[in-house]
Amino acid sequence: MSYKRFPKTSLDSRGNCIINSAPSGVQEFSSEHKPWGWDCVSRTAPRACAFRALLAQLRSSRSRSFLHPATVEGPLRILILTLPHGAAHQRASKALRAALLEIQPDLVVEVVDALGHCTPWFRAYYNSYQIPLRYWPSLWGWIEGVQHESPSTGPGWLYRRGARPLFRFMRDFDPDVVVATEVGLCELASMHKRISRAKFRLAGVELMDFNQAWVQPEVDLYLCTHQDLATELAAAGAQSSAIVTTGQPIDPVFSRLPDREAVRARLGLESDSPVLLVLFGGAGFGRPRLILSELAKVQCTFQLVVITGKNPRMEAAVQALCHAIPGSRVLGWVDNIHEWMVAADVMVSKPGGATLAEGLACGLPMLAVDPLPGNEQRTCQWIEKWGSGVWIKNLAELAPTIGRLLARQEELESLRARARSLARPRAAYDAAEALLNPQRV
Repeated sequence: MSYKRFPKTSLDSRGNCIINSAPSGVQEFSSEHKPWGWDCVSRTAPRACAFRALLAQLRSSRSRSFLHPATVEGPLRILILTLPHGAAHQRASKALRAALLEIQPDLVVEVVDALGHCTPWFRAYYNSYQIPLRYWPSLWGWIEGVQHESPSTGPGWLYRRGARPLFRFMRDFDPDVVVATEVGLCELASMHKRISRAKFRLAGVELMDFNQAWVQPEVDLYLCTHQDLATELAAAGAQSSAIVTTGQPIDPVFSRLPDREAVRARLGLESDSPVLLVLFGGAGFGRPRLILSELAKVQCTFQLVVITGKNPRMEAAVQALCHAIPGSRVLGWVDNIHEWMVAADVMVSKPGGATLAEGLACGLPMLAVDPLPGNEQRTCQWIEKWGSGVWIKNLAELAPTIGRLLARQEELESLRARARSLARPRAAYDAAEALLNPQRV
């Protein structure tokens, strides 16, 4: 069902700002609908509020007569807030946007870098975690652990000051739905909604990254990766009726995977030899020399594919290192990662949430290496609990683990079967449906 947008404010006979009910024929989100609602109860506000509402209407690029709201209709406006760092946030945002527009093409869906709309000094503050992460990982692990259990990821006064330009952008965009793909962005959106008394619906997309600060009273919907993380959210105080387990939104192409044998033939891979896929993330980050030196110790025959991402220096270094490994291939950035995952038997990678979700969609078990302190280490614990891979706590364990899995096909097939059972290839569509059709969830 399509949902059409109607103005949320108009003026009464005294010039006060009021909240309008839905016009006849337009589906209204009701608080009776679960897991979330759209409060359409009329309220009055001071005359200053009416003046600000009038200015906002005049600034809007869309021509509408808010004096006669019943005659005004338009597409639902959805704002997705993401970050420039961390590929998982960007990939989930793009996947969700693609699914939303495929389901309902007349939507207005914008994916924006939220930090790009904040003050420069606030961006520097927000990104400062990279300093201890690079030079003192144990310190960052302690800081992240404290944040993980705290009701806020930072000082409220600092967030309010640093995000003022973002709040102005959100006010001018005038969204009906705001989707936050990171816990700090969820806090900022909650803060803006609370301070401005905005009526947009707020959804948080948990990307294998539970934090206590996700639990905010202004959040109307939580889209969770797995039932275990949904249980954590509920235990932390989130309303159970607002939690929906959809899986992590991934590119819709993962719901239409090609045949494995056909893909291997197209990629130039042998059909009768196992394929080991090694990933260093979109940015090309990791310890390739140590990993490849361990892979050279594997006694079994296999085909090696290494993807270094957008890091030409690492690609060149890996090319030189792979000369000692027969049957190896080195690639930089690729646009068909789903094909390489379908073709592979085992994946060696850092435990990023997006990479894990995409691998599960392809039935590809992960050998998780070099997790960052905090969230990635917790993801490794989930991998072990779910039985969808192996956490390589010491790189000296990598070669023996690969050798064992390639020699014992029944163990490898067990991991692949478990990965397939956890797959949510239509997660982006399920998340989009939850946003557009809350009463059906």
